[in-house]
Amino acid sequence: MTRLEVAAKIVSVGILPAVRVTSVDDALFASYELSHAGIPIIEITVTDAGTLAAISELAKNKELIVGAGEVVHVEIARQCYNAGAMFITSPGFDKDVVDFAHLKDCPVFPGALTPTEVMAAWRAGSDFVKVFPCENVGGPRYIRALKAPFPDVPMIAAGGVHEETAGDFLRAGASALGIGGALVPRDSIQLRQSHRIRNLSKRFHGIIDATRKEMASVKADNQH
Repeated sequence: MTRLEVAAKIVSVGILPAVRVTSVDDALFASYELSHAGIPIIEITVTDAGTLAAISELAKNKELIVGAGEVVHVEIARQCYNAGAMFITSPGFDKDVVDFAHLKDCPVFPGALTPTEVMAAWRAGSDFVKVFPCENVGGPRYIRALKAPFPDVPMIAAGGVHEETAGDFLRAGASALGIGGALVPRDSIQLRQSHRIRNLSKRFHGIIDATRKEMASVKADNQH
């Protein structure tokens, strides 16, 4: 998929699952369950060489968009890209990582929190700005506050997004939601709880669909 296609798919699905795994088998299990629940996207948290092996194995599935998460150095970004990562995210803004991603025409979503960081990340050419950690600084209210001066910056809300707040983050202006343990609990992978991951995925899907329909209706009413 092209850079634009990856970004468009993430917006369409509305969910960027951040998954921490300890083995290739764990990664395969989590990605399989997410895909079958309608989320063919997975961000693997980069922790060690085993993570690179997981990304490499997942990249063989042409129906899956696999990315690398919490990338904090350009060399790690290079290793992840070479392993097959189709997008790169980070907890903060590192221009070297963004520049490397551009060189490879790879989508990149750096983390940012303050208005200054959002502006720097967007000017550097980020595909999305991942506002992280959202929950600690006001949650949806903070996204809404950032969207006021940056209405054209596509933002992924991440860090503390859960079922009770997902709809509010979308209403506040988030283009997609970065969701970790609230979507794929770590013990659900260890215990191979397929039903649990699929049920959570369906619930988040339902929230996103209902919220977007509500937003579209409100927008249409306002235009009349």
